[in-house]
Amino acid sequence: MSTPTKPPALSEAEQIKAKSRRLRGTLVESLADPVTGGLAPADQNLIKFHGSYQQDNRDVREERRQQKLEPAYDFMIRTRLPGGVATPAQWLALDALAQKYANGTLRLTTRQAFQLHGVIKTDLKRTMQGINAALLDTIAACGDVNRNVMCNPNPVDSRVHEEAHQWAVKLSEHLLPKTRAYYEVWLDKEKVAGSGEEEEPILGATYLPRKFKAAIAVPPINDVDVFSQDLGFIAIHEEDRLLGFNVTVGGGMGATHGDAATFPRLADVIGFILPEQLLAVAENVVKVQRDYGDRTTRKHARLKYTIEDRGIAWFVSELESRLGFSLQPTRPFTFEHNGDLFGWREGHDGRWHLTLRLESGRVADTPGARMLTGLREIAQLHPGDFRLTPNQNLIIAGVTPEWKEDIDSLVEAHGLGGFRRASPLRLNALACVALPTCGLAMAEAERYLPDIVGKLEERLAAHGLQDEKILLRITGCPNGCARPYLAEIALVGKAPGRYNLFLGGDVRGQRLNRLYRENIDEAGVLAALEPLFSQYARERRPGEGFGDFTVRAGHVSSPPASPPLAAAASR
Repeated sequence: MSTPTKPPALSEAEQIKAKSRRLRGTLVESLADPVTGGLAPADQNLIKFHGSYQQDNRDVREERRQQKLEPAYDFMIRTRLPGGVATPAQWLALDALAQKYANGTLRLTTRQAFQLHGVIKTDLKRTMQGINAALLDTIAACGDVNRNVMCNPNPVDSRVHEEAHQWAVKLSEHLLPKTRAYYEVWLDKEKVAGSGEEEEPILGATYLPRKFKAAIAVPPINDVDVFSQDLGFIAIHEEDRLLGFNVTVGGGMGATHGDAATFPRLADVIGFILPEQLLAVAENVVKVQRDYGDRTTRKHARLKYTIEDRGIAWFVSELESRLGFSLQPTRPFTFEHNGDLFGWREGHDGRWHLTLRLESGRVADTPGARMLTGLREIAQLHPGDFRLTPNQNLIIAGVTPEWKEDIDSLVEAHGLGGFRRASPLRLNALACVALPTCGLAMAEAERYLPDIVGKLEERLAAHGLQDEKILLRITGCPNGCARPYLAEIALVGKAPGRYNLFLGGDVRGQRLNRLYRENIDEAGVLAALEPLFSQYARERRPGEGFGDFTVRAGHVSSPPASPPLAAAASR
């Protein structure tokens, strides 16, 4: 008689969620504890669901340890901002909170959200309440839930973009947790009967096995990198009429050094739906992952691994069974690039829109570039809106013709006009925050980006390549927050001052790059790229991107068939 197999133990994070009383935990008690600047261990996990991470300044960690002091704890707060659209009043409110409670800077993320950094525990609740007073929130900006929903922010080309943004807002609201914990802990709302036992019909009693990311792309621009998302919707339209969406599932960037069981993955295109089917499809994709995702090994808990383990055919069958209808065959679509279009552009309604380059998304006042002050002054007179792009940049949108000159003057006066003089490499480069605050960072990223870009600009210019649009991304660790595995050149942090060099992505966001050199320092990076730049200058074909060249020339292996295109062709 065989002994029944004991089910694997749930991960620690799953146990914390199960005991949390729907994400309340002991957050109230932790916030009130005067002995420490940090939270109780379980609450450090739970506060992520409320839109915040506990961090500490790693630049002084060792010094404080030697002084027998606890780490210099503070908190990052991230907003929920579907599609990245904010009003000037909201910009000003966040600016004021950054000055009063944070480190005096704003940061625009690669998921079109704001981040405040450096908030200490005693100011955390006041900051959250200030965000709420600006008609914003941080619910589900982090944690094992659907994160901020991304959407092409382009206000220029057609009314389809506005309709796509409306769907992004609806999707974000539909997938929010139902728990009242956020309102009780941060906004002092009255507890109601059954607090801690609220039904979570979509996310479930212990929420999702891991974070979940969704985005809406509007071809021909793939600025949201839709194939890097757990769930994506590609708008199919004819001129100004939205016909529906192609659905993508199973993308994800995260990996772990030295662990072959973890890897980045491009999403599969699984079919076409009508606009009114979007929420039902999204809900049931989430429910499949809720029910079948790995809750024992967090590194294996994303939707991409559920699909890899069970197969895309199984996933589509399970999804359609829950939906009660079949997905239609995929419609044709074409992406041209995944970057931003800088400068002034006139929209379909006669208003103007100015896209500014904000390096690494950091908005600060520095010598020679008082960007925070400049944008504050623009927000005080601007009647339109601000749109955060998926590439850490900012669109001053909806400018009437009579305000163009005034806004342009403020842009130039405060050092915001650098996009007019920057190289294509610098304009399109992305970096995650990394050191000193990210606990996962192994190497520098945001602070290192200006230096390495400068050195690469020199080498490109030496080969006459200074005007080539080469996509560079840098992250401090392999978790992929700046979507490095889609870049033509990527540096992924391995140790202080050392990176893995990846090559071969494309500018459409439709091909993963490949590891080219492992664990090299800056000199090694430059030495590895130098002969490639030289060969590219001599042998490139007309219109051939650097990533395409490295694949064609055999410097990195070509993937079999692009998963998005292969899956689309199979239906």
